[in-house]
Amino acid sequence: MRIKKSLAAAVTATLAVAGLAACGSDKDDKDGVGGGAEKADIRVWLNGTDTPEEARAWLKETFEEENPGSTLTIEQQEWDGLVEKLTTALSSESETPDVVEIGNTQAPTFTSAGAFAPLTDELDDLGGDDLLPGFVDGATIDGETYAVPYYAGSKYIFYRKDLFEKAGLEVPTTLDEFVQAAVTLKEGNPKPANFSGFWFPGQDWRNGAAFVWAAGGNLAVEDGGEWTGALSSPESVAGLETAQELFMQASGAPKDGNEADPWTPFCAGEVGMMSTPGWVKGLIEDPETGCPDGHAKQIGVFAMPGADGEPAPVLLGGSDLAVAAKSANQELAQEAIALMLSEDYQTLMAEAGLTPARTSLATLLGDDEYASATVEAASNAKLTPAAPGWASVEGSRVLEDLFSDIAQGGDVAELAAKADEELNAQLNG
Repeated sequence: MRIKKSLAAAVTATLAVAGLAACGSDKDDKDGVGGGAEKADIRVWLNGTDTPEEARAWLKETFEEENPGSTLTIEQQEWDGLVEKLTTALSSESETPDVVEIGNTQAPTFTSAGAFAPLTDELDDLGGDDLLPGFVDGATIDGETYAVPYYAGSKYIFYRKDLFEKAGLEVPTTLDEFVQAAVTLKEGNPKPANFSGFWFPGQDWRNGAAFVWAAGGNLAVEDGGEWTGALSSPESVAGLETAQELFMQASGAPKDGNEADPWTPFCAGEVGMMSTPGWVKGLIEDPETGCPDGHAKQIGVFAMPGADGEPAPVLLGGSDLAVAAKSANQELAQEAIALMLSEDYQTLMAEAGLTPARTSLATLLGDDEYASATVEAASNAKLTPAAPGWASVEGSRVLEDLFSDIAQGGDVAELAAKADEELNAQLNG
């Protein structure tokens, strides 16, 4: 079987050629590159639509007020293909952004490859022990911390209360009840033809992982320092079979599509339930781009239930912030990150449904049903495997391919075994 080249190795090789150390950029080099807080245009890469417009505007205005003569430019990137784009940009002094947002599961690959400047000395000023510990740990190597948390967000279920009432459904309290509710909603709404009782595009492994974990399975496991794929275990296969049932009997989403822009079909009346991060609430309620009032007023939320009635172990995702090692504006870049971790900025993030980077600010989420669902969903959330080559896994899209093939009716056990072979070639870097 032909296995794709390890992306982690490719990242390391590319950055090594560019003159970055294999185990992190040297602190003295960072100071030499920075050269003080001279006036500059600071380029900040933010990914997708997670960061609300209010926060972006506040960051630019506040940074430029506090740093006369300097400007801050936000350049939006897409999550799809981000690892490859960062690998190229971070290896070039002329092309590198100054501050980058990176997925918390992708950060270790770039940290170990030396793509980021150390933030260890600035860590206390940025939040210290108040910062989300799992995110800090994932970006620390040999005692040096190279990235800090930006936000976290576990997913929970948005649903149409009117469709539940029409179908005689109560909020499910077990995973079996959830699956049955999704099938019932699909069967009870034959129009439009692409209606989803549970919106579940074929490539959506991030939601699919919850069914694997709920069945007692894993994406990968570690033994004696060696990581191996675990998708073909009996427990994992059982979870993947649950996902296939939802794909084929409850979802009208494209079998080869991704989970981008879930609010669009929801606001179009094509969705009964969907599993999304809390920040989607802001997009749904946006007066210009959100749902019609009729749909927006019918929204309810709950944490996806697990097999035992406890919250399902959904994926705890999120992002880190880092200063590019090759940035010529180290001090200004650090100042931008400090503003993004400030209470004012993080309040704007929390109001959009994102879990703040600082644990003491969790109360900013409020006390409504959305905040309650966020807290409940996060209570049993899980991270992706801490394997050194996990960014390779995400970059190779082996999980997207697996779930898309399952969505199209493929043999689950055979597909899982094939995916494990690919994982085994990438997990250990």
